[in-house]
Parts: sequence; structure tokens; C-alpha cells
Amino acid sequence: LTPKHFCQTNKMGKILIVITSNDALGSTDKKTGVWIEELASPYYAFKAAGHTMTLASPKGGAPPIDAGSLAEAFYTAEAKKFKEEDAETMKAFAETVKLSECDMANFDAIFYPGGHGPLWDLATDAKSLSLILDADKAGKPIGAVCHGPCVFKNAKGKSGDSLVKGKKVTGFTNVEEGHVSLTEVVPFLLEDALKAEGGVFSNADPWHSHVVTDGNLVTGQNPQSSPATAAALLTLIK
Repeated sequence: LTPKHFCQTNKMGKILIVITSNDALGSTDKKTGVWIEELASPYYAFKAAGHTMTLASPKGGAPPIDAGSLAEAFYTAEAKKFKEEDAETMKAFAETVKLSECDMANFDAIFYPGGHGPLWDLATDAKSLSLILDADKAGKPIGAVCHGPCVFKNAKGKSGDSLVKGKKVTGFTNVEEGHVSLTEVVPFLLEDALKAEGGVFSNADPWHSHVVTDGNLVTGQNPQSSPATAAALLTLIK
């Protein structure tokens, strides 16, 4: 099957994981991308629960990886397995499906890992926004962790209002952004953006796990929240 056919196969227990294609850290000369642990940890949690995953990105092909997530302190055993040791994930990551070829009707849930990359592409990607809207209309679980919730900044829900309006949410905080010295680099602060759209934002202390579920929406605060975010999303998948 071609990637397009794979993406359109209707099968229960399928999770669409949407990954950034952006490697530019704003106007700096530094690079960013997906935070690999926030992809790997949920991926293996979903797999252990018996689901199958499709990896997709705006441009298709191999997404960029934030080099910071490969540092010893963050490069977990699962992340290393995903990137270097697991032939299945290495192939899927190298050959992500183009987001434009995906239809939410063929998936049971949608999930967004973070890294700073999504702030510049997925936050405004029309196809991503349409997938989120379609998922919400169908009552399907929608999950995101760390900077992943930036995809909800411009997302509409089934009500026609902002997806996060009146909903309990979390994400990478202003304080945490300050800790990584990128407050002046990012196009917007995630915490401020979710609050501006009417989200009821909560958080734990910096770099501590915190996950919020409100209806079909699951959000996690930071990299430490990846396992719990995946576990919460799994409880919603029918």
C-alpha cells in the first residue's frame, strides 16, 4: 500500500500522530523540530494498548528532531529505541504521511507531540485545523503535550467557538519558556495563547508532570507529562 492508502485505511484502534515539519527556531540560526521523547513515549504506550499509529507531518517524509531532546538528560531509553533501534518506528518516522492525505474519519484519535517546531507550522496549518475540527465534531479524543497544544490556538471546535473556550487545559508555561531562554524567540507564549482563547489554564510547578482532561480534550504541560498524557488519552479511545 502507498502511504496515501495507508492513511486512508479505515480501521478501529488507529491513532493519527501529527508531527511538525519546521526546523527553524524563529529568526535565530538555531534549529528545532519535534521533541523526540514526547513522540516516543506516547507511541509505545499506544502500541502497548494494542493500537496502530500513523505518523503524519505537513511536508511528509522525515521530520526534524530538536537537538535538545537528544541531550543525555532528555534522551530516554524509549526515545533512543524509537530513533535508533526499532526498525518499524525508524521507517515510519522517515516516511511520515503528508498531512493533506489524511482524513479524520479513518482514525479514532489524534495526538500532537511538542518541541518548539509546531509553533511555526502546525499552529496555523489549515489541514491540521480541519482535522482537529473533524475530530471534535465526531467526539474523538484529541491530545497534545508540552508545545503540542499550540495547535489549538487557532482551532475551532464543534460549537464554532475556539476549541479550548471554557475548557480546562494545560501546556508549556511562560515560566518554563523563560527557563529555556526562548521567551523573546517564540512567535507567541503558549500559556498566554490558550488563556486568550478562553482556556481555563492550570499547571504544576515547572518540569513536573501535569495532565488535564476535559471532555475529549487531553493536554499535558511539559516533557515530564508525556507518559501521563498518553495514558489519559488511552482511557478515552473507544
